[in-house]
Parts: sequence; C-alpha cells; structure tokens
Amino acid sequence: MTQPPQPPDQPGFGPPPEPEPSRPEKPSQPEQPQQGPAAPQAQPGFGPPPEPAQPSAQQPPSAPGGPDLSKTPGPGYGYPQAPQPPQQSPQAAPQTPPPAAPVPGGPQTPPGYGYPQQPPAGYGYPGQPQPGQPGAYGQPQQPYGQQPYGQQPYGQPYGYPHPTVPMQPHPGQPGGGRKGNATLAIIVAAVVAIALIVGAGVWYSSAGGDDEKKNTANSGDGGGTKGAEGDGSGGATTGGDEKAPADPSAKVLFQVPSPKAPKDTTTIVTSGSWMTDKVYAKSGVAEVVGYDAAKGSELWTLDLPGPVCEASDHVTEDGRTAIIYKPKMPTKTDPQSCTQVAAFDLATGEKLWSETAKTGTQEISFNNVTISGNTVAAASTSGGAAWDITSGKALWAPKTSDSCYDSGYGGGPKMVAVRKCGSYEQRQLHIQTIDPKDGKVLSEYKMAEGIEYAAVVSTDPLVVAADVGDSAGDGSGISDFFSIDNKSGELRTRISAPGEEFAARCDGITRIEHCSGLAVGKDRLYIATEEHEGTGDGYSRTNEVVAFDLSTGKQTGQRADAGDGYTIVPLRMDGDNVIAYKRPPYDKGGQVVSIDGGSFKETKLMENPAEKSVRDVEARMLPQHAEILYAQGRLYMSDVYASELSSGDKEYLAIAFGTG
Repeated sequence: MTQPPQPPDQPGFGPPPEPEPSRPEKPSQPEQPQQGPAAPQAQPGFGPPPEPAQPSAQQPPSAPGGPDLSKTPGPGYGYPQAPQPPQQSPQAAPQTPPPAAPVPGGPQTPPGYGYPQQPPAGYGYPGQPQPGQPGAYGQPQQPYGQQPYGQQPYGQPYGYPHPTVPMQPHPGQPGGGRKGNATLAIIVAAVVAIALIVGAGVWYSSAGGDDEKKNTANSGDGGGTKGAEGDGSGGATTGGDEKAPADPSAKVLFQVPSPKAPKDTTTIVTSGSWMTDKVYAKSGVAEVVGYDAAKGSELWTLDLPGPVCEASDHVTEDGRTAIIYKPKMPTKTDPQSCTQVAAFDLATGEKLWSETAKTGTQEISFNNVTISGNTVAAASTSGGAAWDITSGKALWAPKTSDSCYDSGYGGGPKMVAVRKCGSYEQRQLHIQTIDPKDGKVLSEYKMAEGIEYAAVVSTDPLVVAADVGDSAGDGSGISDFFSIDNKSGELRTRISAPGEEFAARCDGITRIEHCSGLAVGKDRLYIATEEHEGTGDGYSRTNEVVAFDLSTGKQTGQRADAGDGYTIVPLRMDGDNVIAYKRPPYDKGGQVVSIDGGSFKETKLMENPAEKSVRDVEARMLPQHAEILYAQGRLYMSDVYASELSSGDKEYLAIAFGTG
C-alpha cells in the first residue's frame, strides 16, 4: 500500500510515528505531482512506484471554466475475463474426474514488476476453482486469523463446486430386445433425463433463494433484480441505478476556483462535498456553497464564522447533513478548536441548528461527525455526543468513564461506536453497534489489547480495519479487516491485507470513517491491489480490484483489471455492483466504470476529456486524498485544502464532468 510522499503533519493518511489524541491543526499542502507527456514516470496514481520522482513545483496551467472540450476515447480496459466455471447440478455427471486440489502451502508470492499480460492462476483470479483451492492473490492458503479465532465459515465459499450424481441410462430388454422395446427404452430414458433436468432446475432456484435474500439485505444500496446471473453463489444479483450512456464521452461541466487561504492563518481545510440530483455542495473557507449540479452557478451560500473541520459523508433521505466548524477564523497564534456542530439543508443551504457539548466547563473539540437515521453524532478524545438532526435536541451527552470514551462513530444504515478503554500501553477497542436514538449498546466486539486505532469501513455489514501491532508498515492504517456480526457482536472472520499487496488506506486516528481504495456490499469486501508493472512501455503501471467473502474471509476469485496504464479505485456500491474510478495514464482522461457484482464484467460509464488543461486539473485530485463523487452521469472531484500558492497560476477546488 505504498503511497506518494505525505506532508508530515497532514491528517487523514495513516497514523504518525507518535500519534496525538486529536487532529493536528497545521496540516501542510499536499505536494503536486509533475504532469505532461515528457514525464510519464512521474504520473501520479493509486500506489506509485517505490521510488517516485520528486514532484515539480510548477503548477498546472489554467483550465477554462466549463468549456465543451474535445473528447479522446481511451484504450480498451482490462484483460479479457476468464470464463466462470459453469454451475453443476447435483444430478449432472462430469465427463471427466475433476483435477486434484493443489497441496496447501505457504502464502502466494505476489507478482512484482514484470507482471505478465496473462496472469497466472492464483493472482486474484484462479483459472478453475476447485474444492480446497488455496486463496488467490494476496491471500494465504489458510485465511489469516480464522483458526486462531476459531471461526467457522457461514457455508461454503462462493463458486464452490457442488457434488454431482451420475446419470444412469435406462436398461434395455434382455436378449437383444425388439424394436418396440428399444423405442420404449429411448422414450423412458428421455423422460428420466427431463425429470433430472427439471429437478436440478428446482434445486438451483431453491439454493439461490436464501443467498439472494442474504445478499440483498447486506447491500449498501437498493436496486432492481437483474435475474439469476452467475455470481458463484447460485443466487441472483441485484443491479444498481447507474446505467451506461449511449456515449460515455464526458465534458467539463464547471470548475470551482480554489479559495485563497487568508494570511496569518494555518492551512485551511475544506473537507466536505455532497451531491443531490439538483445541487453540488462544497466547503470553502468559512462557508459551504451550493452549486447547480449541471451548470455550476451558485444557488446558495452558508456563511460560517470559521472554517469547516470535518463533514459527514452521509445525507438523510430529505437531504440534510452535518459538519463541525471553528467558532472563528484561526490565526497562527490562535488556531481555534473545532467545537461547533451544525446541521444544514442541502436544497436551500439553511442552517438548521448549531450546538456544542461540554466536559465540565470546557467545550469539547470534536474530530469526527456522522449521521445514522435522524441522529447526528460527534466524537473526540473527551467522548461523544448526539443530537436530533431536525431540532438539535441533545440525545446523549459525552459518554465517558474513568477508563473509557467513544473516540468515533460510523454512520449510515447503522451506528457503530469505536470505544477506547484502558491506558495507552494496555489499550483495548470495543466495537459497539448502538441505538442512534439513545446511544444504548446493542452488541459489542472487543478487539485484542494493544490495537490503538480502528476505522469503520462499513456499518452494515459491519467491517472494521485496523493496523494490528503496527505491522502494515506503510502508513496505510490497515493490516487486517475484521468482519463482525452486528446482532451478536461475534467475529465472523478476520482478513489479512498485507500492505505490500493491497492499496486501501484508512485513518482510524481521528477520522473514523475516512477510508479509500475499497467498498463493501453484497457481504463482500472489494479492495484495490497495489500497483505493479503493466504490459506497455517501461513506465506502464496497473492494478486490479479483488473481492473477499465476509463470511469466510477467502477471496472469491473475482478480479477487475484496470487496464494497462490505468489504476482502479473502488468508490462505492450501487446495489450489488461496484462503482470505481480509473486514474488514467498521463495522456488520457480518467474513467468511471461499473463492476457487475456477479460476473465482474466492467461497463464504462464515463471517460473524461484527454485535453491537457483538463488532465492537469484531474491529475491533482489523487483518489486517496481527494473527495470523488459519482452518480447519474456526473462526476465531481474536489480538493480538501484551500490554496496557499503565491504564483499567478490558477488552482481549482473542484471540477465537474458530465455525459450526454
């Protein structure tokens, strides 16, 4: 999970060598990578080469605000997908005996530079899965953590071949038989065959029923049923809302100039971006501005006395969200604290309320805010508090004790608290599913002692990421994923994610929900692999997205290739499908694709212009740092810092693309 060099004090990109209990107040501006055809080796991507070139101080030239630019389609993407092995019915006889399962051994060695164009079996996509087959790319033969934790898988892994029963021919009459008896034998044999086929079809439908219900219940988003496509589990896949346009070529809809950070201030953070069908909203310096989603014209401005510190990624069904901000503008001598929690309406920009919480007489400085149902919850090293999003009524006060406090919350379908207990030397994290209305604990999983930070990847299904024993070694904050049962609080499985093989990142220090390079849905974890050498010229890089089953901890054998020169990053779920962004090579525009949750077939939803002035702006929005939103043919990419540049080059806070 190697990444570009990070600013030493910038929050949100993995734990520092000496973690502080609260968010640093003086993050520095991320370095900007060099661009242009002359330097493809410095092209920024999701997981750069081990020794990236020093970025140039020169900034990209000005890009026009919303021109209808020419489009240059990129090359085809991904390797041809190996065909999935066909499902076998219990009665269908195999023509040849299945090959013997490979002998279990040590972990698979990940391919390094010089990765061949046709990947070998075992690199995230086994050629022919068989019973007992070892895990694919990046997965040990025995999933790490399953045996020590004594977890039994919830059924066979997806794609596991079913036992077969040989089909016997109908016997003929003894003594050679007459013509009538031979005809009768043929008819009876046909009837038997038909009965077996029908029986197999009924079994297949029944087997898929429970899986379909389970997967639909665990999906992050809704969607219509597409039919029984082969997903390896025998169940139907649930399609999403995103459909491929007739022409995926995109144009720039608008660009938002970067605000200048006021003099005599610390670096201004501009966290927070949201989209509805009519509004794109983005935090600026001491404000949140709502823009027309298609035209970019300003619709409203929510003025604030100080800058936004943190923002919830979640939005209620009626278009409301929440932020944390400072009570006034900070200066280098008076940085201010993030004490104010507010809710506002995305349609109008109206502030619904603004509240604080205290421990004793001291106002709490919050570093995390989220939404679940109608509850806004914020947390800090002094504990957490919650309010009703409509009225601002306090639902619970900071939950602290002599040895425990809520350090952060994950929201969305459920609310999950990361509660810290014990001293720094003997820390224990309690992962609690709580009732958002009153904070009552519904279930709890206690992690092993010594794990200092954890990030909530998903609340339903519940998935938590942690750097166990600081073993990730790359600042990603992830060595393992923990799949936890929401109802019982029991560990379902633990998934090892070595930093040298996978490119996801989480910041469990203060931003409990801030993770990139992954998505969770259909009871699976989708994660980007690290970059490796492509098949093109010497500078070509690429990677893949692979899937893990959250009940077994094993890879499913599915893989979506970025394509030579591209790197792929999951953004979110769309029903059972995965929406992913493809960071392009230096001479192409980025792409958005939908990965089918069953077949893993990629469908191109958007391809951005290849014009240099546009590429220069897009290239600054690194997926592991920037805020990237996509829905209904529109892509919004935004920075999280106000510009501090003194040169005359124009910088952009956000850029919007659209098809059609």
